[in-house]
Amino acid sequence: MKHKSGKVRQEAFQAALQGKKLPILTLDNKWYRLLDEDTRASVKGIEEQLNSLLKRQGKLNTELGEIKKLKKKLMSEIVPMVDEAEQTGDKVLEKKIDQNKRLVEECNERMDSYKDELLELPRQIDRLNFQLMMITMDCCYDTMHDNTEEILGIEEWVKEIRIELKKRLIRKQEMEQRNHEIYSYMHDVFGADVIDVFDMQYDPQKKHPVLPGLSKRKKPVRISEKGREDAGETEKKTGD
Repeated sequence: MKHKSGKVRQEAFQAALQGKKLPILTLDNKWYRLLDEDTRASVKGIEEQLNSLLKRQGKLNTELGEIKKLKKKLMSEIVPMVDEAEQTGDKVLEKKIDQNKRLVEECNERMDSYKDELLELPRQIDRLNFQLMMITMDCCYDTMHDNTEEILGIEEWVKEIRIELKKRLIRKQEMEQRNHEIYSYMHDVFGADVIDVFDMQYDPQKKHPVLPGLSKRKKPVRISEKGREDAGETEKKTGD
C-alpha cells in the first residue's frame, strides 16, 4: 500500500486540524494508548513541557483567586479605618491605612502580571498540543497503514488455508470411503479379525481407535464359516 510522502501528509493533517478545538492530549488517557514506544519516547520532551505549562496555568489561576480575596479584604478594612482616622486623627491608624493601600497596590501589580501570563499560556499550550497532535496523527497513520497491509495479508492467508482445508477434507472423506469399502469386503472374508490381519488402528465402520498395541500382536488367521466352506469347495474341485 502506497503511503503519502511526509510533506503531503503534514499538509493534509494541518488542513484537517484547521479550526478544530483540540483536547489537551496529555490529560487524555486514551491518547497514551495510541502511540507506540518509539513515538512515546520521541515526544517525551514536548509532553513534559506541556504538562509544566498546564501546572503553571493551574497555579496562577489558584493564586489569582487568592489575591482577589486578599484585595477585597484589604479594601473592606480601609473604608472604616479612613472614617475613624478622620474623626480621631489617630496616626497609628493612618499608618495602617497606608500599609493596606500599599498591599492593595501590590495585589493589583501581581494580578496584572498573572493576567498577562494567563493570556500567553493558552497560546503556548495550544502550540505544544498541536505539535503533539501532528506527531500523533503521523504515528497513527503509519500504524493503520501497516496494520491494513498485514490484515489484507492475513485475509489472503485465511482464504488459501480454507481452500486447502476444503481440499484435504474432501481427500479425507475419499480415503475414509475407500477404507470402508475395503474393510467391508475383507470383513466378509475374515470377520472381526480383519483389524488384526491388516494391522489397522481403527474400525472404519465405527471410526474409533482400537486398544493400543492390539494391532501389533500377530494372531493366527481365523477364517469364517463362509470362508471354510469356500475353501472346502475349492479343495473338492482340485481333487476332482
